Amino acid sequence: MSQLYSIQSTINYIKNELNTIYSSRETESISYILLEHVLDYSRMQIQFSKTETLEQNTLEQVKNFVEELKTNKPIQYVLGEADFYELKFKVNEHTLIPRPETEELVHAIINENKSTNLTILDIGTGSGCIPICLAKNLNQAKISTADISEKAIETAKENAKLNDVEISFYNRDILKWMDFNWEKYDIIVSNPPYVTEAEKEKMEKNVLKYEPHTALFVSDHDPLIFYRTISELAISHLKKGGKLYFEINESLGNEMKELLKEKGFTNISLHKDINGKNRMMSAIKTA
Repeated sequence: MSQLYSIQSTINYIKNELNTIYSSRETESISYILLEHVLDYSRMQIQFSKTETLEQNTLEQVKNFVEELKTNKPIQYVLGEADFYELKFKVNEHTLIPRPETEELVHAIINENKSTNLTILDIGTGSGCIPICLAKNLNQAKISTADISEKAIETAKENAKLNDVEISFYNRDILKWMDFNWEKYDIIVSNPPYVTEAEKEKMEKNVLKYEPHTALFVSDHDPLIFYRTISELAISHLKKGGKLYFEINESLGNEMKELLKEKGFTNISLHKDINGKNRMMSAIKTA
């Protein structure tokens, strides 16, 4: 790649290098995401600047990224960042890549809770995408988040600083929640591990290879372990009228309804995501 490359010829290069690994639609998307990153251009700027010549060091950067992508490494990990709910987040091997389904969960919480000064607990921090987006969009909310992974919390703290929000971070094992002090909350939200071991074979290989398994998988014999535990914490530490929100395994909606009913929650609602899958649940503590 020592010769001069325009933006258009660079797009063609990326597509040609990756066309045996990804679909044409995926290579198109990857081409633009890479160039947006290395040029700090918007999609529209790229569209209107296709004859512009790239500098050699920028081309080398593109080449290095393409070589990493050939290993099936997700582009978010290659670039070290992901977009979520119109914000940028640093991601790495210690954090899951934020998914569109989780954006829907965040959107629902923001739309359904217009009060100021809400006290919110997020469980399973990861990159911090849920608590940070809530902090950005809920007026004067006091937000805390807990995760078992110190490395994930380090990344989430960087993302909180990057997005200019104040959040309290706690390194805690939620399965031992009774060992810690908790406040009373208006909202508790969690996107815990919910993929069963039996479902592994259906997953993309690059997810299995690169994303942290502790944030993804639960055992087949107790797939609701995190939901049951968090529900017990919530029934104890939500304020009267407080709300519990979950992202769930699409195949466990009925089991989740029964669990929340048994724990004493009311107004239990199962919500479908944009793909028509049972993906979110909400419930209220009325007592």
